[in-house]
Amino acid sequence: MFMPRALKVKRPIQGSGHVLNKKSKVVEEEDNKKSLAPEDGRRPSSDDDEEEEEEEEPVKSFKKSQRWPEPGEPVCVMCGRYGEYICDATDSDVCSLECKANHLPAADPDGVVENQPGYSYREDPFISGLTEEQVQRIKQELGIETQGKDVTRPIVEFEHCQFPTTLSGNLKKAGYDTPTPVQMQMVPVGLTGRDVIASADTGSGKTVAFLLPVVVRALEVHVGSPVALILTPTRELAIQIERQAKELVMGLPNMRTALLVGGMPLPPQLHRLKNSIKIVIATPGRLIEILKQKEVQLAKVKIVVVDEVDTMLKMGFQQQVLEVLEQVPEEHQTLLASATIPTGTEELAGRLVRDPVRITIGEKNQPCANVRQILLWVEEPSKKKKLFEILNDSKLYQPPVVVFVESKLGADLLCEAVVKVTGLTAVAIHSDKTQWERNRILRGLLDGDFEVVISTGVLGRGLDLVNVRLVVNFDMPNTMDEYVHQVGRAGRLGHRGTAITFLNNNNKRLFLGVVNRVKPTGSILPPQLLNSPHLHEQQRRERQKNKKQPEDSLVTKNNLLDIIRKHDRRKK
Repeated sequence: MFMPRALKVKRPIQGSGHVLNKKSKVVEEEDNKKSLAPEDGRRPSSDDDEEEEEEEEPVKSFKKSQRWPEPGEPVCVMCGRYGEYICDATDSDVCSLECKANHLPAADPDGVVENQPGYSYREDPFISGLTEEQVQRIKQELGIETQGKDVTRPIVEFEHCQFPTTLSGNLKKAGYDTPTPVQMQMVPVGLTGRDVIASADTGSGKTVAFLLPVVVRALEVHVGSPVALILTPTRELAIQIERQAKELVMGLPNMRTALLVGGMPLPPQLHRLKNSIKIVIATPGRLIEILKQKEVQLAKVKIVVVDEVDTMLKMGFQQQVLEVLEQVPEEHQTLLASATIPTGTEELAGRLVRDPVRITIGEKNQPCANVRQILLWVEEPSKKKKLFEILNDSKLYQPPVVVFVESKLGADLLCEAVVKVTGLTAVAIHSDKTQWERNRILRGLLDGDFEVVISTGVLGRGLDLVNVRLVVNFDMPNTMDEYVHQVGRAGRLGHRGTAITFLNNNNKRLFLGVVNRVKPTGSILPPQLLNSPHLHEQQRRERQKNKKQPEDSLVTKNNLLDIIRKHDRRKK
């Protein structure tokens, strides 16, 4: 029937006999309001007679009576208001009887939710009919590279996966009409149960590429504890992944997600876990905290996803990730994904998988090809002036603009300066902001409420800022991997964008990395950078290092001329 969200966490225990009836303003919908319990974690107590006798608030009949959700709270699948109730027929979050009535026909035109048959991936006849030469041509055109034994062929359309009807419909409703290259290759490999290490451009659609195998695996298993675990480094990324997961599981039976992240109240998250959750999306710290309280069991997990794996396996996160994985059965599927997977990290990641398929889309560990990169040599005292010039340049300025800075104080001060000098609507976002403020800013950014957002690295990874066309790295990131991620904010999901980076001698440690990453794109490099003695010294050291390598080292575009000259000298 129809019940409040809190009943998910305290669905009647066998023999409790504790049932609270709701009064309704609409008589003809009386049967939709049975078995209701208090919301927001209030527990029914047999020891408190006054609470039992207290009259419950009626179920909201109309969506206009419902409030908007706080950060991390469930959202109505129909109107976006607070999802206070759960529709038993679909397990979807709804805010009122009105939205429930609208939701049921949308979930299933015949008024009955589809009972999903058992699904297993089978290669579509169209894909099977392609010659090996045609498959390789497709992969070459799309920039798909794979390593591993018996790699499943890529799909060309989502229909080639032959998903259950409801899941296929959810994909279309969410706007996923055509798979991106990473989805073409990673989805069929993931559906066959293989472990995957995937590296693809920022904004290339990796989230859906791993969510589809997760959803399908969760559909296959009927247990009362989590079947899928998704680990992310940040709260914002976890919230985004859960939102996309909810879009895919809408109308699928018994498919519930739980968001377990720090910076949000713990009790509602614990309550959420009380009712057969299938998919857990979590940050490692909060998940470990809940595991220690034994409020969640990972003994039935069949598939694990580690997003932004390069960050997750760095010092600080690495031990937490390994601690979580110790709670997961040895027999499980592992999907690892990120835009950048350095060699050292890839070796460590390789220990977490068995017989993996390695998927690389585009040039590995390179900034998104859709982003035009501009490097400007700007001394520290001139940075603000140069930023104001960019914001006043009609050819470059495309709101909203994301400006990345190094420190939280720097973000606040620069935000004040931008508002004062340019008059633009600007806002600063960093980890000192409350979660509610950060979510409000993110929502406003996506809705176009802000013209300039000054951010620390909190926005640098994984967030789908699909309407951002201009990124300014006011402070050069500390590593080239972070540079790749921040630059990629301007080229999400195939859109073209521009990334402008301010550079000076304070960033001398990264000069060689900048040149090696940016020069192949054809971007003009500042003469101060090319003539820098720091760069020349780094290049000299690299040449010495290369000389020590075996003479039969791999021939590349970069070292081809050096190898030719070396052999010419030998002949003389």
